[in-house]
Amino acid sequence: MKVFVAGATGAIGQQLVPLLVGAGHEVHGMTHSTSKQDLVRRLGAEPVVADALDAEQVADAVGRVEPDVIVHQLTSIGPMDLRHFDRAFSMTNRLRTEGTDHLLAAGRAVGVARFVAQSFFAAYERVGGPVKTEEDSFGAGAATEMRETVAAIRHVEEAVLAASWTTGIVLRYGGFYGPGTSLGPGGEQTQAVRGRKFPVVGDGGGVWSFIHVADAAEATVAAIDRGRAGVYNIVDDEPAPVREWLPALARTLGARPPMRVPRFVGRLVTGELGVAMMTELRGASNAKARNELGWQPAHSSWREGFAEVAGLERTRA
Repeated sequence: MKVFVAGATGAIGQQLVPLLVGAGHEVHGMTHSTSKQDLVRRLGAEPVVADALDAEQVADAVGRVEPDVIVHQLTSIGPMDLRHFDRAFSMTNRLRTEGTDHLLAAGRAVGVARFVAQSFFAAYERVGGPVKTEEDSFGAGAATEMRETVAAIRHVEEAVLAASWTTGIVLRYGGFYGPGTSLGPGGEQTQAVRGRKFPVVGDGGGVWSFIHVADAAEATVAAIDRGRAGVYNIVDDEPAPVREWLPALARTLGARPPMRVPRFVGRLVTGELGVAMMTELRGASNAKARNELGWQPAHSSWREGFAEVAGLERTRA
């Protein structure tokens, strides 16, 4: 197939494009920067330069390629600050609203058969059991600091799933780790754990789901090839509470154990969102993706994946 990847030079795009090329697809990678065209070529794709927030540029780019599939992996995340989470995601939120609308309009004009878009697991409603399926309530009760971001995620999902003219597929990825991510060698979160700047708040009962960025790319290829219209959780096999995975990560990195602070201190430092993520977050089940996509993560648990990151950190050092 002819596949148009928007966000081809991002962390997942750099993993995804070579897989698609290796599977025999003709890949066109969109980037907003002319300086990144050589990177797109090195990944094996034909570069397409366009501003995702300019409807005419997107329409022209997609119109020239006439793809069978559009893959929406557009993000642009600023420096992370949980007290101002929406500010860090302000550009990504525009890419998930305006950018999604532009890609859908352009795709409809050329009749794309499939439209696959990135979403994120952390918007499941923080009630009920610790691990959620695609049928559970999503996007309700967002923390104040994350409301704009969750609204943008919901926009992506609702717009893609409402596109009756194509097969719309939404992938709710777990927290990315691995090369090119903030939880990879030299990444922002990795360094925060090393410096004991990533504490366990309260009981640390918030459940997180992770996915190695390479496994996320493999799942995306499977969704392009075999996915049905709808939503898939793309996460590993072991959702885990913060009080379990964060100390384990610190040990794996050879760092001191994370500090532990009560909820009221966490609220002062990280705001409502930080406390919610540390104490109330719900994880996600990958059963549907396993069953319907015939996919399973090579890194079945964050435990082995974090060990790989630590090994790359040592090599880097």
